[in-house]
Amino acid sequence: MSLRHAVMAALLEGEASGYDLAKGFDASVANFWMATPQQLYRELDRMQVEGLVRARVVQQERRPNKRLFSLTEAGRRVLREFTAAPPRPGAIRDELMVKVQAVDAGETGAVRAAIEERMAWAEAKIARFERLRARLLDGREEEEFLAHAERIGPYLTLTRGLAFEHENAQWCRWAMAVLERRSAPAT
Repeated sequence: MSLRHAVMAALLEGEASGYDLAKGFDASVANFWMATPQQLYRELDRMQVEGLVRARVVQQERRPNKRLFSLTEAGRRVLREFTAAPPRPGAIRDELMVKVQAVDAGETGAVRAAIEERMAWAEAKIARFERLRARLLDGREEEEFLAHAERIGPYLTLTRGLAFEHENAQWCRWAMAVLERRSAPAT
């Protein structure tokens, strides 16, 4: 998968500026794909040159003009082809796991701090994702939403992100308890 596929999926929600996409990525797509605003803008420019998105300029009085992007039919076709192809297996690449793998029984302080930071990050993401979930459901029960919503993909990926972050927080609590037990003085 490439950033362009994630951008095209985000543009299914409708026309958006690069700034809106960056905010949207942080709020929704970030549960499965990370990108900086600079990466998004570069990708949008490439996609425009390739005819996958079109941009229109909106004049603004007290701010710089902005470009609003939307998918072209060619972009929709590329996204349909991507969706139809079997996915490649995912792989975890996590710097924290390398640090945990290398931890020495007597030198756990830095790794414990990193795990605590990851736990705080996971809990903050859970809170943000729960707010987004409430916004998506808009007072409806989940089953009603899933049966009648026009687009359920964002909700399905959000629930996957929630499950992932809950598991991250659970693992962090467990790993911290193990490290604390091992560093406690023997009685």
